[in-house]
Amino acid sequence: MNNPELSEGINLSCEDRYEYFLSMAGEEREIWILVDTQNCFLKIHTDEDGGFEYLPVWPSSELAKAYAEDTTGLMPKSIPLPQFLRKWLPGLKSDAIEIGVFPTPDKTVWITGTEELESDLREELANF
Repeated sequence: MNNPELSEGINLSCEDRYEYFLSMAGEEREIWILVDTQNCFLKIHTDEDGGFEYLPVWPSSELAKAYAEDTTGLMPKSIPLPQFLRKWLPGLKSDAIEIGVFPTPDKTVWITGTEELESDLREELANF
């Protein structure tokens, strides 16, 4: 992905970024998270709506890297889509962790539940 594509993706609205994420995840069969030097994944706590936690996810390594640009020690990590659907989403659901799809450096993010994201990803996969 080159810089114009990076800028274009980051400048999309939250809803358009969600659709872009679904399309790219379906096409590439992977999603991206950020992990620290101990391989622990980034989880964000927000005080909005009474407080909740979410796992930020991106459609590419470059977009995840752009989000973490000013944060030391975070690096992108790929998760194969079948593994994300089979293991990650059930685990996140049981831990009451939402999904933050394609957050941008300005901290805008599309928050969704695990069941909704699973349904949307499976629907997207049916297109391929």
